[in-house]
Amino acid sequence: MWLREGRVNMEQIGIELEQAVEIILNSVDEMKRTQLVLTKEANGRILAEDIYAPFDNPPFHRSPLDGFALRSEDLTGASKTAPKSIQVIDTVYAGGYCNKTVKQGEAVRIMTGAPIPDGADCVIRLEDIEEVLSDEKTCILVDKELKHNENFCFKGEDVKKGTLLLQKGVKLTYIEQGILSSLGFDQIKVYDKLRAAVFATGDELVPPGTELTPGKIYDSNLLMIYARLCEFGITPIIAKHVSDDPVKVAEAIKMSCKNADFVVTTGGVSVGDKDIFHEVLPILRAKRLFWKVNLKPGTPAMFAIYEGKPMFHLSGNPFAAATTFELLVRPYIAKAGMDESLYTKRKKVILEDDFIKISKGRRFIRGKAEDGKVSVPPAAKHSSGMLASMAGCNCLIDIPAGSDELHKGDEVEILLL
Repeated sequence: MWLREGRVNMEQIGIELEQAVEIILNSVDEMKRTQLVLTKEANGRILAEDIYAPFDNPPFHRSPLDGFALRSEDLTGASKTAPKSIQVIDTVYAGGYCNKTVKQGEAVRIMTGAPIPDGADCVIRLEDIEEVLSDEKTCILVDKELKHNENFCFKGEDVKKGTLLLQKGVKLTYIEQGILSSLGFDQIKVYDKLRAAVFATGDELVPPGTELTPGKIYDSNLLMIYARLCEFGITPIIAKHVSDDPVKVAEAIKMSCKNADFVVTTGGVSVGDKDIFHEVLPILRAKRLFWKVNLKPGTPAMFAIYEGKPMFHLSGNPFAAATTFELLVRPYIAKAGMDESLYTKRKKVILEDDFIKISKGRRFIRGKAEDGKVSVPPAAKHSSGMLASMAGCNCLIDIPAGSDELHKGDEVEILLL
């Protein structure tokens, strides 16, 4: 479904990040599946059709305030010393309707949002009149003139029938949901959500909540990737740990791809005895498009296609997995899920701290950006296996290959997370 066969080139090894992203984006299409959802549940979804106004909104002339609807010409010459007396003939509330026509010397008590009756061309505020009883008839005394159409909301003032309101592809927020609701749309057609399968490999991993025996560590990658996908509006259909057995891993991926649109794995991509994906992909007869990207952390990242489904195989080191997820998986999700807001944004900022490391190759380090500046943890806290120092960080600093030590006051480029 997702693979563009004609655009896939032969496998590349040791490529630049931009090449890797280009290969990924050229290998996939945008989401085609659609579904009807309740408008109240459509927040964050991508609209799958153009929306035109089915009627004028508001559908009638209405009052913007509590007061009295009357004729402006009846107030000509009204003043403090010579107020005009107007007879009140009816009352209309929001949700109601007055079937009387306002004639000379008449007014209708009206509440905010109620339809303005025929014959009236303005509304005077409740606090600007004095209500009196005259000959057993309720009247109001008005001591000021009003202009034609003063305090008057016109039919179709918000939107005219047939107006293109929302374009296909827009991400729905509470504002768009409010617009849709105001025009009577209780259901809306949106693009289906991407379906992800996530696997963490490594015999050393155990799930949180179990006993930590010698040689074991708690698995952070599975939950980290799962949670990040959820933040992007994707609830993985499968998220599990699998052992370092190529056959079992291949079988797990094969089963997941019956329903998943893409697969993300962590671990098993380098060159050690337990780096199993060099065996897993041949078992699956998957097509590997690239392996190794010229950056740190996460150099051995791998991208493959299995039965038309993209597979992202990331480093098992937690910070490396988090970084390459943002650099490689996130652009795919933005394109395939048709959510332009997910494309990573870059900006130039000023470094607040020294980073005393020479970067022979391209390096991404964690940072916290605020008010045009970025602070970084100490250099010793930037290992690809360290995750704790990522707490509170909201960006990655992109350090070009061949860079010397960085110092406070240097301008750097960041990717906002």
